[in-house]
Amino acid sequence: MQRAFDRARQLFEETRGDKRTRKNEGFPSTERTLPSLGSPFSIPITQNISSYLGKNNPLAGPVDPKTESVWLFDNTAYRPIHPYPHSPQPWQASFSAAFFKTETGRDISKVVADIADKIGLKKDGSEGERERGEKTIAKRLQPFADVVAPARWVEVKLPGGKVQRLGPGGRSATSQQTITFGTGYNNGQTVETDAVNAELTPIGPMSTTFAEPEGWLVISDIDDTVKVTLTPSPAGILRSTFLSDPEVIASMPALYTHIQSLLNPTWFYLSASPYNLYPFLRSFLHANYPKGTILLRDASWMDLSGFLLSLTMGTEAYKTGEMDKVHGWLPNRKVLCVGDSTQSDPEAYGNIYRKHNGWVKKIFIRKVTDVAEMNKEEKNSPERFEKAFKDVPKDVWQVFEDPNELYAAVDALKAV
Repeated sequence: MQRAFDRARQLFEETRGDKRTRKNEGFPSTERTLPSLGSPFSIPITQNISSYLGKNNPLAGPVDPKTESVWLFDNTAYRPIHPYPHSPQPWQASFSAAFFKTETGRDISKVVADIADKIGLKKDGSEGERERGEKTIAKRLQPFADVVAPARWVEVKLPGGKVQRLGPGGRSATSQQTITFGTGYNNGQTVETDAVNAELTPIGPMSTTFAEPEGWLVISDIDDTVKVTLTPSPAGILRSTFLSDPEVIASMPALYTHIQSLLNPTWFYLSASPYNLYPFLRSFLHANYPKGTILLRDASWMDLSGFLLSLTMGTEAYKTGEMDKVHGWLPNRKVLCVGDSTQSDPEAYGNIYRKHNGWVKKIFIRKVTDVAEMNKEEKNSPERFEKAFKDVPKDVWQVFEDPNELYAAVDALKAV
């Protein structure tokens, strides 16, 4: 039912542009032939049914260290803002966790072989190429094949030693809750939180970065903005996600390093990818870009067609909604938005500029020209950008091809 609800919501949020792009690039036909990874649930019926109760579930229990694990997601702590003069408020942050079954013994070899065929990994290629490729695919595919564990909670040790319960997870086996830290932390400071039993967190502890109400904030897209993903192409997405070595967009790491040194912003990386890709994307971003909070879709897709849908349908509404959350946390920050022309970044950034007057100070859009399958005449047309940025002053938004074009504009932000 949760899967059906997620798809119905995406279908409702699908724009005409989404529908046109998906049809032109053959996404529906590719999705129909992708294999299923099986049911996401393998739990007793009482837990299955009670998972619909979310955090109010009386039958929820702790994570079983023998058969289950939990991912803890990095976050950003903020101080609530009052409309009238007020003393500084205690820090608080939204804590998210995802719960999984471990070592379920699922055979994903047929799915791996199917992906290898779709991305053109030849069976008669160079010696060992197919075998090495399938091993890489299997490793990256595993988070999509893991069975989720709804109705679970975990105890974590917060900075200062306080033990806090996270969860229980709802139907998608994720939990979100706001926790107050108190005082005693500084802007830009980072602290770690782990499970009381650290063996439960295979990807390690989470990091919390503290952000005072004033200052700069960067909201950056990931796919085809800082990482090569080839989102206009079904085969390109599958190849870049499950086989190819993660590749940065040329000159973007240097640009982001310059932004960090000049503005010292708080960073948010916003992607329409499902949370299954969190460890993969986190590792990539930490290796190449300033660290920040990664915002991903709260859906655990057990079929690869759902993964492609996540990246190509309803992304404008999803990203606008996530930026609304960030605005609620840090409404007094000055915002720089960075995205690209493959998806709906121009439209989403235009929406958020008009919705929260004065919050967004600058928008950079990378004009993607190096993806063969992309309809460049439509996606990169001046008319598209003019429509997306209606009522946004022309000196606020800038389209670029080479990141080196942006240094003067970034330097000018110091005076904003």
